[in-house]
Amino acid sequence: MSPISSNYEYCQRSIFDIDVFSANNMSLGRPDSSAAYTIRNRVQFVYGGKDYFNTLLELICNAKQCIHLQFYIYENDETGWQVAHALIEAARRKVDVFLQVDGYASQGMSKKMIAELKAAGVNLKWFEPLFRSKHFYFGRRLHHKVVVADGLYSLVGGVNICNRYNDMPGEPAWLDTALYCEGEASFVLHHICRDMWGDKNLSTIDTSHIETFCDNIPEDEQIMVRARRNDWVNRKNQIWKTYYDIFSKAEKNITVMCSYFLPGRLFRKKISQAVKRGVHVKVILAGRSDIMMAKHAERYLYDWLLRNKIEVYEYQETVLHAKLAVYDARKVTIGSYNVNNISAYASLELNMDIENHSFAEYVVNELEKISTEHCKLITKENYTSSTNIFRRIWQRFCYSFINNVLNLFTFYFRQE
Repeated sequence: MSPISSNYEYCQRSIFDIDVFSANNMSLGRPDSSAAYTIRNRVQFVYGGKDYFNTLLELICNAKQCIHLQFYIYENDETGWQVAHALIEAARRKVDVFLQVDGYASQGMSKKMIAELKAAGVNLKWFEPLFRSKHFYFGRRLHHKVVVADGLYSLVGGVNICNRYNDMPGEPAWLDTALYCEGEASFVLHHICRDMWGDKNLSTIDTSHIETFCDNIPEDEQIMVRARRNDWVNRKNQIWKTYYDIFSKAEKNITVMCSYFLPGRLFRKKISQAVKRGVHVKVILAGRSDIMMAKHAERYLYDWLLRNKIEVYEYQETVLHAKLAVYDARKVTIGSYNVNNISAYASLELNMDIENHSFAEYVVNELEKISTEHCKLITKENYTSSTNIFRRIWQRFCYSFINNVLNLFTFYFRQE
C-alpha cells in the first residue's frame, strides 16, 4: 500500500520475514473460496482503533475500480460518518462501492446517512432486514467485518464501524485485531463478496493488475493465506474445522483470544485432550464485557478451565472484542468467529487462516505482551475468593439461559 496523500494519518507497519511453504499458484479465472491456501500474498497484523481505521480509509481512498464492505454494526456516529464520507468520495470518483450491513445490528444508520450514500452512487444492501426478508431466521445475522478493494487489497477482523472500535478523544478503542492482506487471498474474498451481494449482472473487474502484482511478490515474501467461512444454513463450517484442527493437532501450545468464549462439548473435549498431550493452552478473555450475561456465562466455565490446567487471563484496559487463535507458532486464524455455538450455528462468520512461522511467532509475541502487561491471571485462589454460592448460581443460570436461547433461535433453521 502506498501512503495516502490526504489528511488521514497512515501508520506504517513492517512486512514480516517470511518462511515459504509449497503451494500451487491460484488461477485468477474464478477462485474457489473453499479451496486450499493461496501463496502469493503479503500480510500485516493490524490492531483495532486508529491503526485499523487509518488502513480502512486508505483502502477506500486508493480504490480505483471497486470496493466491497460487509459489516455487522454500522453506526450513525463520528466514525460512521468518517467512513461514509470516504465512500461517497470513492463513488464520485466512479469507483463501484458495495456496502452490505446486517439488517438488525446496523439499524442505527440514520436516514440522512443512507440518503447521502445512495445519492452519491454507493450501493447499499441490508442482510435479512427484520420482517422484510424472504428467508429470515431470527438469530441468523451477518457477522462479517470484511473490506476488499480492487480484488487485491483486503482487511478482515472483528472491528465494526462505530466509535467504540475507534480511538476517540479520551476514550481508547476496544481491543480488537484484523488482518491486512494483499494478493490472491483478497481476490478470493472479492468473489465471496460478489456472491453474497447476489447480483449476477455485476460488472467484472480488470484482473490484469492482480496477476501482475501477484507475479511480482518475491518468493521470500510470499505467505500462505486462505479465507474460511461459517454459515450453518448454507452448510459451511470451515472456521469450525479450523478450530477443531487447532485443538486436535497442536503439539506445543495454543493461545486463544476471544470476546465471548463458550466452547461447546466437543471443543471442550478436544481442549482437555490437548492438555493431556502436554500442550500448553492459554485463553485471553474479556475482563469488562459489553454483554454481561455472556461474561457471567463465560465465568461459569472458569472452574472447568482451571481444573483442566488451562491458563486464563482477563484483559483489564478496555473491552476485549478480538477473535483469533494461534498454535505451535505455526498457524493463525483471525476474523469475526467467536468460540461459541452462536458463531458455529447462527451467525455468518468469516476468518482468514495464515500458515507461516514468522507471522505466527509475531502474533504469539504480541499476545504474550497483552497477557503479561494488560491482563489479570485468573487462579483457582482468586477465582474461588471472588465467587460465592449466589454468584455461582447466577453464572450457571446465565450459561443455561444462553444455551437455551441459542437452541430456541436455531432449531428451526433449514439447511439449504
